[in-house]
Amino acid sequence: MYLAKKSLSILFIPKDENINEFTESSLEYCLLFSIIYHVKSKFKGATTIMKKLTLLTLLTCTFLLGACSSGKQASTTTSTKAETTTSSKKVDLNALDLPQLETNVKENEDVVEIVTTQGNIKAKLFPEIAPKAVENFMTHAKEGYYNGTPFHRVIDEFMIQGGDPKGDGTGGESIWKKGFKVEISNRLYHIRGALAMARSQALDSQGSQFYIVQNDQDVSDGLAIQYYPEKIIEAYKKGGTPQLDGNYTVFGQVIEGMDVVDKIAKAEVKTSETGEKSTPVDPVKVEKINIIQEAK
Repeated sequence: MYLAKKSLSILFIPKDENINEFTESSLEYCLLFSIIYHVKSKFKGATTIMKKLTLLTLLTCTFLLGACSSGKQASTTTSTKAETTTSSKKVDLNALDLPQLETNVKENEDVVEIVTTQGNIKAKLFPEIAPKAVENFMTHAKEGYYNGTPFHRVIDEFMIQGGDPKGDGTGGESIWKKGFKVEISNRLYHIRGALAMARSQALDSQGSQFYIVQNDQDVSDGLAIQYYPEKIIEAYKKGGTPQLDGNYTVFGQVIEGMDVVDKIAKAEVKTSETGEKSTPVDPVKVEKINIIQEAK
């Protein structure tokens, strides 16, 4: 495929300047012979050869004029397309609806209560923005898939991760029995309390594991208004992990129980098999997940 693309790029090398030089000099050539033709036509002794030569010259001029006209038209069309693409309307990030920042719950949002051995965590989910992730989580919750699963990976000032029936981070599957793709939105971010889907390296490897962002340190420095709504930048002053934005699916937001999330994150940990100090010595478990509200 690479060689094919490389070959095509060679075939379409632009030669606009050379073409213009060619047509302009040729037109001068045409005009010169047109003058000769008119001068020679004044004399009765004009030879047959000269007449044939001037006729051929006029035909050539006609062809070159047509080519020149077509070339200019093609160039104008390409330029117009480029301008249309460049002038496409930009999204006003500050005009977007940012449901994570709203404390009230809307009718189009789901609400769940994650009952743990350390306390309860209530979160609202956004099925209109991340439909597959929400469907997957809600279905698993209703069927008791998460019951008894631990928060197997906890890192203070980062996040807590759970949702694996095997309890070691290597298990779990989606309701479709296969991985599904990330759902990225410019309306959802990894601010403190964000509920998101964990995955392996592949973008379509989401299964059942999820995490809750716990960091409470100011991480707003360096966030540009060209890429973030101003209200989200402000929210990042209260904590979050903006480095995960655009790579993982945020599908919910904790609205009650962040004190429980903090307790889980601050638990004693040991080094995991991968060398990361994130495996809790006494893991907090999810007892069950209650469905408080289903979106209408």
